[in-house]
Amino acid sequence: MGFKEGNFPPVDPATFLDLPFRDRLRTMSTHWADHGFGTPKMVHTIYILKLAVLYLAIGVSIATLTSGHNPLDFSAWWNEPIVYQKILLWTLLLETLGLGGSWGPLAGHFEPMMGGALFWLRPNTIRLPPWPGKVPFTSGDSRTVFDVIVYAAIVGNIVAALILPGVHSSSIDSAIADNNGLVRPALMIILAALLVVIGLRDKVIFIAARGEQYFPAVLFFGLLPFVDMIIALKLLMVSVWVGAGISKLGHHFSMVIPPMLSNTPWITSTRLKRAHYRNFPDDLRPSTMAGGIGHVLGTLVEVATPLVLLFTTNAVVALAAAALMVAFHLFITSTFPLAVPLEWNLFFAFAAVFLFLGFPNADGFAVWNFSSPVLLAVIVVALVFFPIVGNLRPDLVSFLPSMRQYAGNWASATWAFAPGCEDKIDEFIKRPSQNTRTQLLATYPADVADVVMHQLLGWRSMHSQGRALFSLMMNHLGEDIDTYTLRDAEFSCNSIVAFNFGDGHLHDAKLIAAIQRRCNFAPGEFLVVWIESQPIHKNYQQYQVIDAALGVIERGTYKVSDAIEEQPWLPNGPIPVTVTWTLDIDANRAATDAGTVKEPKMRENTARPAGDSVVAPTPQRGEQV
Repeated sequence: MGFKEGNFPPVDPATFLDLPFRDRLRTMSTHWADHGFGTPKMVHTIYILKLAVLYLAIGVSIATLTSGHNPLDFSAWWNEPIVYQKILLWTLLLETLGLGGSWGPLAGHFEPMMGGALFWLRPNTIRLPPWPGKVPFTSGDSRTVFDVIVYAAIVGNIVAALILPGVHSSSIDSAIADNNGLVRPALMIILAALLVVIGLRDKVIFIAARGEQYFPAVLFFGLLPFVDMIIALKLLMVSVWVGAGISKLGHHFSMVIPPMLSNTPWITSTRLKRAHYRNFPDDLRPSTMAGGIGHVLGTLVEVATPLVLLFTTNAVVALAAAALMVAFHLFITSTFPLAVPLEWNLFFAFAAVFLFLGFPNADGFAVWNFSSPVLLAVIVVALVFFPIVGNLRPDLVSFLPSMRQYAGNWASATWAFAPGCEDKIDEFIKRPSQNTRTQLLATYPADVADVVMHQLLGWRSMHSQGRALFSLMMNHLGEDIDTYTLRDAEFSCNSIVAFNFGDGHLHDAKLIAAIQRRCNFAPGEFLVVWIESQPIHKNYQQYQVIDAALGVIERGTYKVSDAIEEQPWLPNGPIPVTVTWTLDIDANRAATDAGTVKEPKMRENTARPAGDSVVAPTPQRGEQV
C-alpha cells in the first residue's frame, strides 16, 4: 500500500463479474485479511489533516479564544469548564453538519465527500421519522421547509453558544474562584428542545449528531448546578464506556478485531495480520489471539477502567486509569474504522482527562457529592434505560443509544438489484449525491468500480451477520445471485439519507418503502435481506426478507453459532435458518386481481427446523403481481 496507489485485489476487473458470487466473495475476504480496503495512505492523510486543522486547530482556537484563553497555553485551559463545553459543542456541530463521523471515502462518501447539511438543508430529500403516525405531526418521508428551518436553527444555536462568552453563576463561582463562566444555559435548553423536535421528525439527524451522548450533556449544561453537572457528565461517560464494553461480551466482537486490524494503515506486517485468523487463507475465523485482544484489551478495559475512574479517590490510580482510556481511544482512532468516528474518539480522550483528572473525586466531585440522591437516581436510570432496553429488545432501540458501538452486534442488510435496476435510484431519488458506484465512476472505470463495491461485501462477509445475509440471498435468489447486483446496505444508505454508522435501523423496511414510493420497482427487481441485532439473552437473530414492491415477504431466525462457525465465502452453502412467516404471494395476487384487498395477505408458516432448505417466495424477474 503506497501513498497514492492502493492495493487492488488480485483480479481481472474485465472478467471479475463472470465469476460465481461465492468465488468473488472468497477473493475479496482473503484480500481484506492481508490488505484491508487497500486504501492509499493519501486518504488517511486527508483524515489526519481534517482532524489536525478542522477539529483541533480551529475547534480549540474557537473554544479558547472565545473563553479568554490562549489556545497555545494548554496548562491554562485544559481544565477550564467552558473550554470543555465548547469543545463538546464543536464536536456536536461537526457531527451535525456531516463533517465528523461517516465522512469521506472510508464511509462511502466519494463525490461529494460529505452528506449531512447538503441533504438536510434541502427540502424533499428523504427523512425517516422514528414513529410515523404515532407521534403527531411527524408522518411522511419527505423533508419539508419546517424540517430545514429546525435543522438550521440547531446549527445556529450551536454557533451562537460557541461564539458568545460565558456567563457566571453562583454554583461555579463557589466551586472555582477563578473561572470564565459557562455556556449560556438558556441556549442549551433551546438546543435540547430543537434536538427533540428534529429527532422526532428525522431520526437520521439525531443519530448523526450522536444525540444519544451529546443530548444528555446539553441537558446537563442547561439544567444542573456546576458540581452536579460535572458528576452527571462523569456518569454519562461511564455509561457509554461500560455499555459498550458489556455489548462486546458475545461472539460478535471477536470477529470485529481481525478485519479492523487488517485495515489499520500502520500495521504493515502481513504475518501479524494473519495471526488474527485461525489458518490463513483457508480458515478466516478469528484466532485465539484475536479473541484475547477483543475481550481483554477491549471488553475488560472498557468495563473495569471506567468504574475505577468513577469511584477511586487515589490520584495515582485515577491518573493511570485515565491514561489507559486515553490510549484506548487513540488506538481506535489510529485504526480508521470504516464509520470513521475520529472526532468522537479524540473528544472522549480529552474528556477523560478533563473530568476525572481536572475534577477528581477526592476534591468533592464524586457521585456521593451529588446534591440530590433522588435526582442522581433519576439520571442514572435515564442513562442506563436505553442500553438495557436496547440489549434486551434491539428491535426497539437503535444500536447507538444501546451503546453497542464497535461490538459487531449490529442490525445490517444487503440489497440485491436485478440487472440494471439499481439505476432507478439515481434516476428517481433526488439528492446531492448519487449511488456509491456512480460516485466511483468519476474516478474509476466501471469494471474497477464493480470490484471496489465487492470489497465492501468482502468486509461484511468477515462479520457474523455477513454469513447470514449472504446465506439468505443465496436461498432467495438461487442461481440469480451470480447476475444480480449485491450492495452493502450501510454504504448505499449513506448515499440516500446522508449518514450511516453501521446502524441497520436507518435502512430498515421504512427506508425501503420510501425508496419504493419514488422508484416504483417491480416485484423481484429490488430485494433486501435485513437482520436485527442479537438480544443479549438469546442465541439467535431475527431476519426479514423485503421485496421493495411487496414489502416484507419472509421473517425468520438463525442461530448465531451457525454463522460464526462458517467461512466468509460459505463453502458449505447457506447456513441453516428457521422460517417463521412468509407472504402468501399467490393468494395476494389473486386477491389483488379481484380488487378485494388493499394490503398483502399473509401466510403463517410452521417454523422449519434449522438446516432444512428454504424455498423463497420471491417472484422471478419480470413477474408481475
